[in-house]
This record gives sequence, C-alpha cells and structure tokens, in this order.
Amino acid sequence: MCGFVGFTNTIDNSNVVLQEMLDTIRHRGPDAEGTYIDEHIALGHRRLSIIDISEVGNQPLYSEDGNLVLVFNGEIYNYQAIRTRLAEAGYHFATQTDSEVLIYGYREYGPALLEQLRGMFSFVIWDKQAKKLFGARDFFGIKPLYYAQMQDTFLFGSEIKSFLHHPHFKKALNTTALENYLTFQYSPCDETFFQGVYKLPPAHYFTYENGQFEMHRYWDVHFQADEAPDLQTWVKRISDTFHDSVAAHKIADVEVGSFLSSGVDSSYVAAIADVDKTFTVGFGTDERYNEIGWAKGFSEAIRKRNYNKVITPEEYWEKLPMIQYHMDEPLADPAAIALYFVCNLASQQLKVVLSGEGADEIFGGYNVYSEPGGSTYDKLPRGLRRGIGAVAEKMPAHKGRNFLVRKGKDIEERFIGNAYMFSPSERKALLKIRTNAPDPTEITKPFYDRVQNQDDVTKMQYLDLHLWMAGDILLKADKMSMANSLELRVPFLDREVMALAQRIPTRFRVTRQEKTDEHTPYITKYAMRLAAKQDTPPQTAKTAAKKKLGFPVPIRVWLKEDKYYDLVRERFESSEAKQFFHTEKLVHLLDEHRAGRADNSRKIWTLYMFLVWYQVYFPENCGA
Repeated sequence: MCGFVGFTNTIDNSNVVLQEMLDTIRHRGPDAEGTYIDEHIALGHRRLSIIDISEVGNQPLYSEDGNLVLVFNGEIYNYQAIRTRLAEAGYHFATQTDSEVLIYGYREYGPALLEQLRGMFSFVIWDKQAKKLFGARDFFGIKPLYYAQMQDTFLFGSEIKSFLHHPHFKKALNTTALENYLTFQYSPCDETFFQGVYKLPPAHYFTYENGQFEMHRYWDVHFQADEAPDLQTWVKRISDTFHDSVAAHKIADVEVGSFLSSGVDSSYVAAIADVDKTFTVGFGTDERYNEIGWAKGFSEAIRKRNYNKVITPEEYWEKLPMIQYHMDEPLADPAAIALYFVCNLASQQLKVVLSGEGADEIFGGYNVYSEPGGSTYDKLPRGLRRGIGAVAEKMPAHKGRNFLVRKGKDIEERFIGNAYMFSPSERKALLKIRTNAPDPTEITKPFYDRVQNQDDVTKMQYLDLHLWMAGDILLKADKMSMANSLELRVPFLDREVMALAQRIPTRFRVTRQEKTDEHTPYITKYAMRLAAKQDTPPQTAKTAAKKKLGFPVPIRVWLKEDKYYDLVRERFESSEAKQFFHTEKLVHLLDEHRAGRADNSRKIWTLYMFLVWYQVYFPENCGA
C-alpha cells in the first residue's frame, strides 16, 4: 500500500514542490520514497512494503526500455497469473512485485488490462514517447485518486492535501459540496470540497494528452438474478467464492491480521482467514457501544489472540481535528474515529489487516433493505398511498407521520442512501449562503435510471454500491488505515464475489420469512449469513443472527453532557459558523437534543464535523 503525487511540469522548482507534496503523504508509505522528473512530468511515490519488500520494488517503476513510468497504490491479487501470461508473450520482469504487471499489461492490452485485474488500485502511467498520462481507479473505489486542472498544470494524487503545496493550486471552498454534504453526510459527487478538485469515480480510467482530459467507465455492476439454483446451492457458491477471495487477499510477504466486531461480516472473515491476531475497539462498558467482550470470546473460540482497546471520550474528541485532516473532505460518520483507533491498534503489531467492508452493499445487509414491501400497508394501491402521504406531510409531527410520508413516495424519491441528514428545505433554512446544489434526487437519478427495471431492494443496493460505499465506507477505510501506515484489505469487495452476488435472487438476499425453523431466521444478507454459519465455530455461531448495531458510537449520549455540549456550542457560535449558517438554528438543534425533545445527534455531528474540517483547512478564515 502506498501513495503517489504528480503534476505536469510547468514550474522551475519542480523537485522542491514534489518533495513537499510527498512529505505531506508520508504516512501512506513510510518505508521508501522515489521520484521521476523530466521537462514534461513530475512523479513522486511513497511506499509501504507488502510484496517483494526489497528495495528493487520501490517506485516509480520503469519498463525495460525506460519509456513507461508507473506510480501505483494498491494490490493486484491475481498478478501472478497475469505475469505468467505476459512472460509467455515475451516480457521480462525485473522485480517480484505486483506493480510491474501493470506496466507490461498496459503495454500489451491498453485499457483492456483493467478488465483482467483482481484487486484494489489507483495508478498512473506516464508514456514518455507519447507524452501521455493514463490513470485508473479500481472497480469499487477502494483506493482514491484525485485530480485538478489549475492554470496550465494538471495535478493528480492519492490525497488532496498534497495539492496545497503546488504554487498553481488555488485553495477555495466549494460551497455546492457543502450543501450536498448536509444531506448525505459525505461528498456524493465527483467534485470535492475544494473548487476545481475532482475524484476519479470508481471503475473509471482517464487519459491526459496535449492538455486534454478524457474519462471512461470500464466496468459496472449488473444485477441479473438466476432463479434456477436453490438456496443451498447459493450458500455453497458463496462459501467457495469467499474462501477463494480471502485466500487471495492474504497474499503478502508480511504478517496479516483481521479486524473483529460482533457483526457477521468481520466474524466471517476472521473465522476463515487463519490469521494469528484480531483487533477490536469499544466505548465504556455498555454493550451497545462495546463489543470487546464478545470479540475476545470469539477469538478464543477460533484460537486467535485478540488485541483490544477501550476508547475514552477524551481520546475520541481530541482526535477529531487530526482525523478530519486525514479525510481531506469532511465526513460525518462517527464510526470513522473508532476506525482510526482500531487501525492505530493494529499498526502497532503488523502492516496488513482484513476487514468486512462491502458485505452489506453486495449481499443486501442493511436493515433498510427490508423496508420495500415489508408491511401490509404496501399492498394498498400506489395512488392511495401517495395521497395519504401528501396529506401527512402537511400535518404537524406525530407518531406514525414519517411512516405515512415515506410509504407515500416511490423508492427513487425517498431513498438516497443509508444517511439522510437534512432535507433540501432544512439545509436551505440553515444556510446563509446560496449555492447551485442540486436536489438529492438529481444526484441519485442517473444511478436509479440504470436499474429502472429492477426491484426496489436491488435499486437500493445499486445506489449504495455507487454512492454510500465509495463516499463514506471506503473513504474512511482508506484514510484511517493510511493515517496509521496500515494496509486494509476488503475481501468482500472482490470482482469474483460481486460476479456471484449480482446473480443471487432478491429473496435470498433479503427475505421476509418468519422464524419457522433454524434455516430461516434471518432477514438481511440471508444466503451469506447461512454461508457464514458453516464456518463459524458452533459456540459462536449466533453471530450469523446478530442484529447490526448501526450506530455504535455514543455521540447522542455525549452531546447531552456539559463538557461536550459546551464544545459544540462554542463551535456553532464561532465566526466561521457565522460565515455559512444561521447559528441560532444550529444552537436550537443542540438545545432540543440536550433537552431530550429530539434526537438530533447525527444532524449536529454533520454540522460540527464540517466546522472542525473547515478550521483545519481554512484557518485563515477562522476567527478566535
């Protein structure tokens, strides 16, 4: 795992600027550093050595003739098979790294190479002769890749913060991203919080030649249910495919560990990975927020050692500015901070960990996926439900109102992902500024359009795979692990696993069967849970039926305590808050929460995380 930076060379002191940019992302690769500079391009790389840990694997890496120059972040798990094919075609390899197959694979296949890869990656190749850049990001967006065109300079790299050191970079807040963020709790579009800086979307590649940037999609998820196999056949196929994926994700020349919570996803990984160490964090002694006792028992059952840490409120709040710095963009997911601490714990023991991200999106694991068609009310005519919902929306808040409003809307109208913080009207009421931010449904519409003939559960999964997972789940996974110089691998997010999962019928992903016997006790991730039970020790098999906690960090409790209420209120009344918000409305949300009249914790956290991030990246605009 690594990080890279680069820019088209139009400045006189490119070596100095490149070094400053590299120093900013040292945490992504503390083991080695390398640069390449010519009159057209400047490339820099920081390396965390995982495969072929000798110096010969350092980057930038060159083709045998010296014409192609590569900087790469990630792992290619099937590199040995690709390497064999390329060697048979006459290519000569100078290293044992997975990186080198990208150079010769690109020369042999061009962009079609991407369709052969199995792994997580972002990389850029400079073709000296053609004076052309080629860059790509993996299928799911596990590894980041940012780019910007500033004056006559094209910048690209693993983290936005490195761009700030380039003399052509103009730092300015993108207020449209702020308004979008207030609804989604993350930045959902390709544009970022920095004006002119963009994310290369997952499953896309770009070329940059003669000052022209072009971007293309090379892969997508295609849900097409195969109704022929029975449930047990799907369970066996899931088991076989996931075992293969875990084995591939364990390829390394260093020790590999595993994260472990009380959920089925990480438990399934830990149970079959055969690693020696598992890692867990929690808060206090309340079992709603502390899974350490369970994790220790599970680890003992699979004969592994569990390393754990109880995070104090003081530690949690103290790390917030540093964590928002590493995120590059504000993220309002409280679990990101817990993830930072478990990554820090693991980094004290090893360099690589396995984790369970992606299982919910791929196999249908979120509780909200059981909502479509899940009640007798759904059997009422659509027109009647819409009429009742429209009336309910105009009525004062009361028990059941939200149910009627939601059920009166189509899935495309009501579901934008796993987080919905502020509605368009709510966010406009909070903001002093006016932006061109689109309605949330305009952001989600292109994704819904691609699956318009699918059932509602599949539509929700498809949307989450493209927005929520990339924008929240994988953003924090990459940034929090790399902040600790730790490689985090996600075996559920594998092309072969996805190829299987997209063919599983909806009734085996999300089932509404009653608990009639031991074979039908689950609602979400139905077939996957049954597969997990086969590999889970008998004394801990109940993990397959364990309800997802959903919100394991006690933010709602802390915000009622004087110490943290005062911290947040001070920030809500600060000069930077007054630049963007009607601060009396922010304080009202906080007071209503403290008084117990409403649970505003997630909305408060969304606002607070933006203000923490803003003070980190725009301190010159913040007063005392």
